[in-house]
Amino acid sequence: LETKHRFHLFLFPCLFQQVSAMGDRGTDNHSEVTDFILVGFRVRPELHILLFLIFLLVYAMILLGNVGMMTIIMTDPRLNTPMYFFLGNLSFIDLFYSSVIAPKAMINFWSESKSISFAGCVTQLFLFALFIVAEGFLLAAMAYDRFIAICNPLLYSAQMSTRLCTQLVAGSYICGCISSVLQTSMVFTLSFCGSRSIDHFYCDTRPLERISCSDFFIYRMISFFLSSIIILPTIIVIIISYLYIVSTVLKIRSSEGRKKAFSTCSSHLGVVSVLYGAVFFMYLTPDRFPELSKVASLCYTLVTPMLNPLIYSLRNKDVKEALRKILGKKIFLFNSILTVT
Repeated sequence: LETKHRFHLFLFPCLFQQVSAMGDRGTDNHSEVTDFILVGFRVRPELHILLFLIFLLVYAMILLGNVGMMTIIMTDPRLNTPMYFFLGNLSFIDLFYSSVIAPKAMINFWSESKSISFAGCVTQLFLFALFIVAEGFLLAAMAYDRFIAICNPLLYSAQMSTRLCTQLVAGSYICGCISSVLQTSMVFTLSFCGSRSIDHFYCDTRPLERISCSDFFIYRMISFFLSSIIILPTIIVIIISYLYIVSTVLKIRSSEGRKKAFSTCSSHLGVVSVLYGAVFFMYLTPDRFPELSKVASLCYTLVTPMLNPLIYSLRNKDVKEALRKILGKKIFLFNSILTVT
């Protein structure tokens, strides 16, 4: 007898309850799913140690890079500008959504059961969706900031006020939270028939859809509508901003001026390309290639948060000078202690 398990999620703000529905044939038996199995990467067991070490190294670099970037921005008064305010929040988001994924994935490399509780799966999907959507809106805000800086430099200080920057960042988190509540609620309202094995290394929408037996028509229509009103506006803002930026930069007669203008945008454009490229590849890959989806997921869950601090620090003169200043103080303090000793 096939039994459907239907879950209803109520988040206000993050509280939920699980309700099991009756089976298709009118049975009174209720069965609750208390956990899922994260299949992870389908590799030989002896390679799990190697994957654990790779994840550990990448996650350590994420922690070091993003915490270091936030520290530099908060301690150096010269970086008290809108661009670095957005960059500090980008590091915060990268740090937290990678922390939602990496620790559990590393634990599963050593665990035989590879299970994640129902509550843990809900929480993981909710937090990841919140931060990844917030990052999309934040990248759009950063593109608008670069547009004002290059196309209207004389009005930059007036237009990009502290109040506006705070509102843009707060709006990014609010939009991420709203999107996450809707997305998580929809996913865990689906019916799951029998299988608890999620063919992925974290709880995500597509792998959860694969183990559901619900009718996806209404669900996918709602998902498409949400994607259109959440993801599409950020992409449009980024594209239009850079079209104006390129048009303005090409009008600059000095080659040195054009180079300087492009250098201020290349880092941000690189981050946007890596993130959206990986996301599109992930969701456009057919379901029959789940391993490719996992590789694409690695790009925006771990690789992008690791590369973002490197991209901005290596290509940014102000950040490099601030880092040298901090390291110089540390070295001076260390030498002073040695001299006293």
